[in-house]
Amino acid sequence: MQTRCHLSVLIHEQAKKYGDKPALTFRNFGSLKWKTVSWNQFSLRVKQVSNALLNLGAKPQENIAVFSQNCIHYLYTDFGAYGDRIVSIPFYATSSEQQIQYMVNDAQVRFLFVGEQEQYDKAHRIFALCPSLERIIIFDRSVRISTHDPAALYFEDFLKLGENLPRQSEVEECWRQASGDDICNILYTSGTTGDSKGVVLTYSQYAAALEGNDECVPVGEKDRVINFLPFTHIFERGWAYLALSEGAQMIINTYPKEIQESMRQTHPTCMSSVPRFWEKVYIAVKSKIDNSSAWQRKIFKHALAVGRKRNIEYLSRGRRVPLTLELEYQIINKSILSLVRKQIGLENANIFPTAGAYVSPEVEEFVHSIGIFMIVGYGLTESLATVSCDHRDKPYTIGSVGRPISSIEIKIGDDDEILLKGPTITRGYYHRDNINAKAFDKDGFFHTGDAGYLKDGELYLKERIKDLFKTSNGKYIAPQQVEALLLVDKYIDQVAVIADQRKFVSALVVPEFRILEEYARENRIKFETREDLCNNEKIQKMMMERISTLQQGLAHYEQIKRMTLLPHHFSMESGELTNTLKLKRPVINKVYKDVIDRMYAE
Repeated sequence: MQTRCHLSVLIHEQAKKYGDKPALTFRNFGSLKWKTVSWNQFSLRVKQVSNALLNLGAKPQENIAVFSQNCIHYLYTDFGAYGDRIVSIPFYATSSEQQIQYMVNDAQVRFLFVGEQEQYDKAHRIFALCPSLERIIIFDRSVRISTHDPAALYFEDFLKLGENLPRQSEVEECWRQASGDDICNILYTSGTTGDSKGVVLTYSQYAAALEGNDECVPVGEKDRVINFLPFTHIFERGWAYLALSEGAQMIINTYPKEIQESMRQTHPTCMSSVPRFWEKVYIAVKSKIDNSSAWQRKIFKHALAVGRKRNIEYLSRGRRVPLTLELEYQIINKSILSLVRKQIGLENANIFPTAGAYVSPEVEEFVHSIGIFMIVGYGLTESLATVSCDHRDKPYTIGSVGRPISSIEIKIGDDDEILLKGPTITRGYYHRDNINAKAFDKDGFFHTGDAGYLKDGELYLKERIKDLFKTSNGKYIAPQQVEALLLVDKYIDQVAVIADQRKFVSALVVPEFRILEEYARENRIKFETREDLCNNEKIQKMMMERISTLQQGLAHYEQIKRMTLLPHHFSMESGELTNTLKLKRPVINKVYKDVIDRMYAE
């Protein structure tokens, strides 16, 4: 059962309830050994952080920032700050020095908590350019502090300032004064369309979001929830706080690239993720089946068909499963589907919320068919994550983004724009009065910039209005949906669709080079570099044939007519991706202008 209280005291209330029960499972920086702390230990560390912050001179509703990858110290810091009514601002661990400098100065941050060497080095270099910045507190003890850096302090030394809880009476006074109107977080948007803006999130928004999600997301105290996305991402942050409020055990995965190994080691029951994770699972399983014997392929295809019939044709539509089908599914589930889930560490799978981008119906069907309940949803930073999601106790449709949570009011405006109103919606952007005036209409509805429609109580997305491309022939193209179609191919790792004000649709494609190199060797195609592969006519023909097959269901004007293979990935470092790995289309169009123009040359 969910514990409903102010976030400033949530961990302490859970400690009263669960005591020495495991709360957090984690690995120290650079360690391979998993450790666990109890709710009582979690509560004590949070109190120590609250006391230490007061001893440093931090004040209620003042801004601190956390510049780190996921780690146990992150949660101690956030909840310790909440105990003092201090605002915590998360920065992506991959943020550039320029981004950090901008956000620190915009929010007038005095105390900056950093993770590892990379984050400390960036923080140290911008320190002199940020007049408000006073201290850098370092989570990883192995970080080498620059010579003559009096501003730096290791987290364990920072904790000593709160040892024996010297300011606990003041902390408890902060708990009593805590208000729903207090600012809890400021989350800076990833900036796909311009300068980053700080989204203000209050405690009352969190309270409404936690209550609304509790009504429809079945996570509980028996669950083991692993983190995949960074805590900076509102989806992971909201999901993590929901799990903690339900008493679930949290597994903190610090390095995203290690997520599959972490899953196999820790056996989680739940995880929030973006569609790309499941696309890669789908590709890996499909590839393994394609390389199996004809007999094995036949058995697995039958198992998938049974899983699809039971989980999608019946359960997703709220229909009772016939006894014969249920018995066949139970046999196939134990003998075949459970082995697939075991391969990815999900022997005891419960629920897997997925959002952040367009979910391919093909991938969604596959995940449900192998017995994993993917909860597809939709939300924004400005809505404190969930606007809508699949409800397990109600029918859901493959292709929708679920039903609105109870506190949200949705209206469809001009250009089919989704408009939102309710207690989970931000009151605005930090110090951005002009932008706030445009973001809300006279009735108080927030303009999302996403197009969609409601049907039979479910929300369907069409495309971000600003992302819609209009060809020179006047046809509208939704690039994300075309890209999602291609990303289920094992040879494709990244893709950017080009169409705006062009005669036809083209694409920049980054291959999955490991698999493409295997193909080249098997087919005796000579190459020395990735450039050789991308420029090879046989490779280009093979890739275009696969793309043509994948897009057969598209209208003729939506189909990719030409493509260019790129020998390197789109990256955050080059400014082509946001911190949430979304394409920055204006940057890509500028960087690859010559390449794109050649695709349209007569």
